[in-house]
Amino acid sequence: MGIKHLFQLIQEHSPDAIKTGEIKNQFGRKVAIDASMSIYSFLIAVRSDGQQLMSDTGETTSHLMGMFYRTLRMVDNGIKPLFVFDGAPPKLKSGELAKRFQRKSEAQAAHEEAKETGTAEDMEKFSRRTVRVTREHNAECQKLLKLMGIPYIIAPTEAEAQCAVLARAGKVYAAASEDMDTLTFNAPVLLRHLTFSEQRKEPIKEIHLNKVLEGLGMEREQFIDLCILLGCDYLDPIKGIGPSTALKLIREHKDLEGVVEHLKNSSKYTIPEDWPFADARMLFLEPDVRAATDPECDFKWEAPDVESLVKYLVEEKHFNEDRVRNGAAKLQKNLKSAQQSRLEGFFKPVEKTPEEKASLKRKAEEKLMDKKKKQKQSAKEKKVAKSKPRGGA
Repeated sequence: MGIKHLFQLIQEHSPDAIKTGEIKNQFGRKVAIDASMSIYSFLIAVRSDGQQLMSDTGETTSHLMGMFYRTLRMVDNGIKPLFVFDGAPPKLKSGELAKRFQRKSEAQAAHEEAKETGTAEDMEKFSRRTVRVTREHNAECQKLLKLMGIPYIIAPTEAEAQCAVLARAGKVYAAASEDMDTLTFNAPVLLRHLTFSEQRKEPIKEIHLNKVLEGLGMEREQFIDLCILLGCDYLDPIKGIGPSTALKLIREHKDLEGVVEHLKNSSKYTIPEDWPFADARMLFLEPDVRAATDPECDFKWEAPDVESLVKYLVEEKHFNEDRVRNGAAKLQKNLKSAQQSRLEGFFKPVEKTPEEKASLKRKAEEKLMDKKKKQKQSAKEKKVAKSKPRGGA
């Protein structure tokens, strides 16, 4: 699920944090990709007549089709992908996972009913809701990546958190996921829509965390508290608190302790009985991840094993042999051709001094005060205009 309404808030308050561009703009960059999220999207999107793709023997192949062709597209555009798979979910996430499982079970029942009585649209809608990434899907995609020469690693828990660690250490340029909580895990750059198909014509969104914090006028800890209040995978949201209210509450009361204290005296909002926000905050501040220096986080891109790839995709999964061989040839060519390095690779970003950080924070606060003054003035002028008597006798 990620963080509810976070993208909308960033668009509104930190528009400079979002760059929109084509896939070719990422040429020469290494990117850590949230594999589980990508596989889920392939199972939903890679379809024929509303159904997942199947091999001649009735096995689902949508995930392999998506992983093979979308990875080829990235490599073709000069990107070096590294896939990161989810490990075991943190304990706090079990509530959200139980709810997802319940929703899928209900969707499964509704799908069966739609088959009997409903329209094709109903069937497809419910079919998509029943999609679940299984261990087998993960294992098959890992086997495929190995044969393609594309590296992957398995995170101890959340893939997005591990992607963020690698990006922060400079081992990759960015973390790629549709989950906005990748930013909450401290990824300096988040890429969205990178594994989408070319046909969807969706531009890639590049979101920079430092600009997000600057626009919101927040330190990272406050930003995490805001994300928890917006609604994350670890806790139930507080009913009735939307994005604008969440932002207002964090700005006024500084942190979740202050917000909770304030809400206890409110008749408008009810905090869920079990709402361990401090535990959720620690999962974002100190997630269970491998350090970027861990040998498990060493990865390299290799030449594809063409014949084994053909054996797996063509003989076992019944893909088209010509297309698989053409794909493998592209992989070989792109790995052989020495890629141009991007200019920014030669320069390390300089960490801001505490004085510069304080100055940026002060400017953001002044900007906010100025905005509030203008809004008050505008409201006052409207009030005066309303109170003036209309035209003479």
